[in-house]
Amino acid sequence: MAGQTPNYERFITDLGKPDAPLHPLYVISGDELLLRNEALDALRAACRRQGYTERVTLTLAATGPWHAIEENTQSISLFGDRKLMEIEVPTGKPGKTGGDALAAMATRAANGELNDISVALILPRADRTMSSAKWYTTVTQQAVLVTTPIITREQLPAWIQGRLKRQKQHADAATLAWITDKVEGNLLAAHQEILKLGLQYPEGELTLDEVENAILDVSRYNVFDMSHAILRGDGQRALKVLHGLQAEGEALPMVLGLLTYDIRNLYTLAQARQNGHNPRNLTRKLGLFPPKDQLILNTLDRLPFSQIMGLVQHAHDIDRLFKGFPADGRLTDPWQEMARLVLRMAETSVSTH
Repeated sequence: MAGQTPNYERFITDLGKPDAPLHPLYVISGDELLLRNEALDALRAACRRQGYTERVTLTLAATGPWHAIEENTQSISLFGDRKLMEIEVPTGKPGKTGGDALAAMATRAANGELNDISVALILPRADRTMSSAKWYTTVTQQAVLVTTPIITREQLPAWIQGRLKRQKQHADAATLAWITDKVEGNLLAAHQEILKLGLQYPEGELTLDEVENAILDVSRYNVFDMSHAILRGDGQRALKVLHGLQAEGEALPMVLGLLTYDIRNLYTLAQARQNGHNPRNLTRKLGLFPPKDQLILNTLDRLPFSQIMGLVQHAHDIDRLFKGFPADGRLTDPWQEMARLVLRMAETSVSTH
């Protein structure tokens, strides 16, 4: 039913039921890549079970091409196939043309005109500007709106424990705190380590020694080393670590997820500065602690706002490449394009904010 705002966990649980009703329009909103992808994966799985055999993915900026929405929602399958259309607006700023196109799509959904189509609109977490925009109000009034929760650094140990319990494992408070420090508050990194623990150890309690051995003995190169090198402006060191990670078989989504985490934090702080706020006052709220907080702030002083906006789009383009979709102006190899993103983030041009 239009206008629903289900709890995130309940949304995923309900979609897992065999007879889960599917709606014509969903909005999945949030800045945490892992949780957003989990919600989207749950929707994809439900659609597959109910005969949605076609999936179309659009990543759109204010420049469009917004006509692609109408083309994909009006096309009729000769074989009666159902379609899931995913529309991602990485910046949450569709512009006038895009906003009108999204509002028109929502109106068509409300009128029952999206036959055999389910649309998932993927957005960053709505700030005051987005939530007050006319297009956003129109869309969310007609959509099932799912907002991913914010997991603060203080909440992360409990979140890790909950994820461990899914694989019938658990750990004491000291062990959970150690994992939290090691992943620097990053959910995607925590998720990867939790999966690793599930593969390496049996069900039951995990000791601190076991966890340390599993997490420290992963590779010569570390994604956090790469992140720190980028934020220090040391592009050559960052590139060396990236190539090492690739050679050692590290999963590209894990590396990209960490970079996206840094980029999202930079974008949030840059927006705050644009609006006249002191970004230093927001670092703790974002879960940034020493030394990461100062590294992020230094990078904020290094890169102009326009370049940080470009990093958001660049990261999303690499995600598309990894999933097998082309991206205009990008190389075909996602690892090579990742190297370009690393050097772009490590540039030493000074922000004029």
